[in-house]
Amino acid sequence: MFNQQDLMETVSSVSNTMAMMLGGIAGISLLVGGIGIMNIMLVSISERTREIGICKAVGAKRWDILVQFLIEAVVLSTLGGMIGVGLGFIVGQVLESVTDISVSYSMLVSLVAFCFSLIVGIVFGVFPANKAAKLDPIQALRTE
Repeated sequence: MFNQQDLMETVSSVSNTMAMMLGGIAGISLLVGGIGIMNIMLVSISERTREIGICKAVGAKRWDILVQFLIEAVVLSTLGGMIGVGLGFIVGQVLESVTDISVSYSMLVSLVAFCFSLIVGIVFGVFPANKAAKLDPIQALRTE
């Protein structure tokens, strides 16, 4: 025999399992996105080594180079966050119009997701920006 309490416990257990699974998938996605940002930044630094060398030779401080590349990483993650939140809203609208499912939007959750993408950009942009800031101007100017 089943009663309502058993049914509620089962639904709650399944819901918690799904939430944990979705959280794990989101975490892996953020990690992959962060590694993508880091790779883009490292390629950008390797292509602009000569420019970094000129800036440092003219008098740019380590902090100036660091901030320049951190801003670049934040811009990349901002664009990615805006695209992700926008796609989430679009997919929700399409899902709502195609099926009988009602989709509710939370601005707080969207804002937290967007801010988290900014944090991922900053965290994964620090290493390449630091690498660019530590370049020796003489060595940077020698590269072709």
